[in-house]
Amino acid sequence: MSTPTTQIVRPAGAGHETLNVLLLCLLILALAGSVVAWRGVSHEPEPVASNQLDARRDLSAAEQGIYADLRVTLDEIRLLREEQKTLPTPQNLADEGFAPFAQDASSVARGGHAWQMPSDAAYFGHSQTPSIAGSFLMRVSADDQAAPDIWVNRDAALTAPRELTDAALAAAGWKQIVAQYDAGVTREHRH
Repeated sequence: MSTPTTQIVRPAGAGHETLNVLLLCLLILALAGSVVAWRGVSHEPEPVASNQLDARRDLSAAEQGIYADLRVTLDEIRLLREEQKTLPTPQNLADEGFAPFAQDASSVARGGHAWQMPSDAAYFGHSQTPSIAGSFLMRVSADDQAAPDIWVNRDAALTAPRELTDAALAAAGWKQIVAQYDAGVTREHRH
């Protein structure tokens, strides 16, 4: 009879497999990081002229709201001008409920602007509280495809402008609002 033989089988070690997986992960991360660094694009904001303000960076929250309302209402103003053959008055726009012309809680919180027409092609909103939002001027072009032409002035002792040329407005302290849209719109972090 033969004596039984005992053979010991050791389990395979997971150390080599774990090391290989970790090395593969590091290789993937290094490759992805180099692709991002190589293809990354700097998103420096375009500078604006000295008589202009950037709608995203240079306006207060209340001013941004009024600016957005004016841009939206401009389409309605153009439609009403086409129907009536004349620009609607601020009172007509307020009666129709168009912001920022309508006097509601939102308009009061944004500076309580009193709207008037200094000419037959412009709207002037005089701010009652310039510390919240400046006064606005929107010139309406005869071209329905023209970009919005909106200006702001934060001077407390302001009256409606008499001359509405770019040079006259800039000389009186008005700043034209420009909207710049680029890939960095949602990536700006101010700390």
